[in-house]
Amino acid sequence: MEKLSRFSKLCNKFYYNLFIEFNNNKVINYKFTNQKRWDLIDKITQIRKIEDYLEIGCNDDDLFNKVNVTNKIGVDPNQGGNVKKTSDSFFKENNKKFDLIFIDGLHEFDQVNRDIENSLNCIKDNGLILLHDCLPCTMRSQAVPRYSYLWNGDVWKSIVKFRHNKDLKINTITIDQGISVIKKSKNQNTINLNLKDFKKLKFNDLVNNYEEFMNLISYDDFIASLKNNTF
Repeated sequence: MEKLSRFSKLCNKFYYNLFIEFNNNKVINYKFTNQKRWDLIDKITQIRKIEDYLEIGCNDDDLFNKVNVTNKIGVDPNQGGNVKKTSDSFFKENNKKFDLIFIDGLHEFDQVNRDIENSLNCIKDNGLILLHDCLPCTMRSQAVPRYSYLWNGDVWKSIVKFRHNKDLKINTITIDQGISVIKKSKNQNTINLNLKDFKKLKFNDLVNNYEEFMNLISYDDFIASLKNNTF
């Protein structure tokens, strides 16, 4: 992740608090369990017999090196993975389909939206798309522009947006800073906020509605749904 100077952090904090959302000290307790993203992906690969895996945003390969799939592609313009490109460039040239896609690139609303849309275009039938960092606990951890060392970005706003889609089933697993799962399937639990611009959602909106917005599910219940073929 890009390092910010102290000056940049102060400037971004001032800008965010002045023009986007005034500072509040509210904290969301999601009651995360101890499983990590590699634990989740290991279970998925075993249950679903994953053959083709794509990872967007590999950084130091903490996850990519642990994924036990023969056909795997890791996309990162700076470090990690095995394809040195931006996700936009990769998807523009890609003609391959994947069983499982893990998105952990730039954690900003516009980019996350593009990564989700592009992933939906190259996911196999019954495939799963995962997104990391979907459950920020504090305002500063989700602020864009970023001013916090511990940073999730506003990925959560993209999840809220796509949860309006009647053809996408989405849950967010309460592990590892929140991992949302998207599948092309009939959505029996849509939300309707009647918003034109989801980017304007505030952290306080998440504080008051996180269970409904993110459609939370425990790790054990999600794994059970995979085994029972109900997700």
